[in-house]
Amino acid sequence: MILIPGGHVAAQQPYPAKPVRMIVPFAPGGGTDTLGRLLAQKLSELWNVQVVVDNRPGAGSTVGTDVTAKAAPDGYTIGVTSMSHAINATLYRTLPYDPIKDFEFIVLTVRVPNVLVVHPSVPAKSVKELVALAKSRPGELVFSSSGVGGVSHLSAEVFAATAGIRMLHVPYKGAGPAMIALVSGESQVMMATVPVLLPQMKAKRVRALAIASLKRSPLLPELPTIAESGHPGFETDSWYGLLVPKSTPRAIVQKLNADSNRALDSADLKVALAKQGAQPAGGTPDEFLRFVQAEMAKWRNAILDAKVPLAN
Repeated sequence: MILIPGGHVAAQQPYPAKPVRMIVPFAPGGGTDTLGRLLAQKLSELWNVQVVVDNRPGAGSTVGTDVTAKAAPDGYTIGVTSMSHAINATLYRTLPYDPIKDFEFIVLTVRVPNVLVVHPSVPAKSVKELVALAKSRPGELVFSSSGVGGVSHLSAEVFAATAGIRMLHVPYKGAGPAMIALVSGESQVMMATVPVLLPQMKAKRVRALAIASLKRSPLLPELPTIAESGHPGFETDSWYGLLVPKSTPRAIVQKLNADSNRALDSADLKVALAKQGAQPAGGTPDEFLRFVQAEMAKWRNAILDAKVPLAN
């Protein structure tokens, strides 16, 4: 309730009362976009208000994330975030926003494993064979990624460092364009999420070698893990979440969290996510904040250990 001139009391306008913009900081067709659109559709159904996906790719997700950071803190701009958010905190020497202080963290939405794939022309049918090939041709194999600092970039860099190989990195503005480059033969290797790769794997336009989670995926049980393929402990699962600009009212943050958890717990969304090889997460805003802080520390160590060149 709010007090209006003349001493009358009026009901506060319910939230959301108009369309909500969902910023996806990658191009259409990538894992962030695919999973963001699934959640946007479910929230639209719950609210009976349209959630409009707005793709803002560039600079390893920092362009779109900056749009979210600088939006009005009224709940009508939601940002989709991913593992790139934690990576960028170290990978970029400077950022136009503070990765923790400039946001309110809503919820960890989804976790999904990455898959290591090659173009069918590459004469490697296992991780061991790819490593041997790369060692025989140092710096010649090209791997495409969703952009500098993206999950596909750093996951491949960490894999290369772990395996003791050198590959040439070519970044694109999103996983979709990077996948097109791989399918066309512009690049030979890529590591990306299951939602991005699955259609191309089924069509046999790319060859999957291994999955980057510690355990095999129920969706792809025949695919070995990188960890069991000679690199024990290797894991680069991707994750996604929602955040909003700092100073967004606590009541809106709590509603976004509650409704996102409702969406993630719905049977139809669980089925849709499972088809993408993804698992719903959920939880509280504070749990998500602590998770992001832990991921920032984890990836800082990985970036420094792998001697990944810093951006800008």
